[in-house]
Amino acid sequence: MTETIAPNGAERRLPRAGRNRSLSGLLRSPSGLAGLIITGLLAVLAILSLLGWLPYDPAAQNAAARLQPPSMEHWFGTDQFGRDIFSRTASGVGNSALVAVVAVTFAAVVGTIGGITSGYLRGVSDSVIGGLSNVLFAFPPLLLALTLASVFTRNWFTIAVAIAVVYTPIFVRVTRGPVLSLREIDYVNAAKATGMRAGSIMARHILPNITGIIIVQVTLSLSWAVLTEASLSFLGLGTPPPAASLGSMIFDARTLVTVAPWTLFAPGTILILLVIGLNLLGDGLRDALDPSRRGRR
Repeated sequence: MTETIAPNGAERRLPRAGRNRSLSGLLRSPSGLAGLIITGLLAVLAILSLLGWLPYDPAAQNAAARLQPPSMEHWFGTDQFGRDIFSRTASGVGNSALVAVVAVTFAAVVGTIGGITSGYLRGVSDSVIGGLSNVLFAFPPLLLALTLASVFTRNWFTIAVAIAVVYTPIFVRVTRGPVLSLREIDYVNAAKATGMRAGSIMARHILPNITGIIIVQVTLSLSWAVLTEASLSFLGLGTPPPAASLGSMIFDARTLVTVAPWTLFAPGTILILLVIGLNLLGDGLRDALDPSRRGRR
């Protein structure tokens, strides 16, 4: 837990040393450290691409330089249109990261509010929110994202919203379980006895104690969102051209793999590293933020 609350309702934060131990626990975890390094490097690449600091314009075509192998001029080679693959891969990472961050942020906010409300208030709220979540869970995630993405005008924001709808029920379920236990804790009962409103109790006493769970779920959901965006782009319903996307680059390279394997190697490798890095980071954060796991180390 990231924070405990005194029985009289006064908040008592963990000392700075406790928070530092969580960070040091992440750095001591081999998987967490590896995930942090991989994710950090790719995050820098994504930021540089979003700022436009790339060697070439990702959309610029050059027929004279088509299908050139990796060289000092073109680090990852060029594609069938003479576009620089390094610049397009970096731009694809940036576009995928933008969609994933927006989608997971939306899903985390809406899902956390829904999960806390459902778990704390129970009754009608629990039935309605739980019913909606079950309906969304009944559909395969990729199929639901495909359906939503095909309904709206295709741009990066509508893709992010479609992915967010898919992953919102996950946050509802992840947060609802712990809230069911926390609502019976003594300090919550003490807050009720003093006449504190339900909204204040949920915001001051429930939310701070499930922050660690939410952080871990956000990290893991980012990797799923990146994969979902790449899958949609591979099927032609993701980030629209001429914007670069790792999924669309892999789709375009499928017919060139025998004559120009570098066109597939670069986006495929970066996509794998991004997903692995986020998953390793999530595992490391789970170990660092879970006191019982730290105690077993």
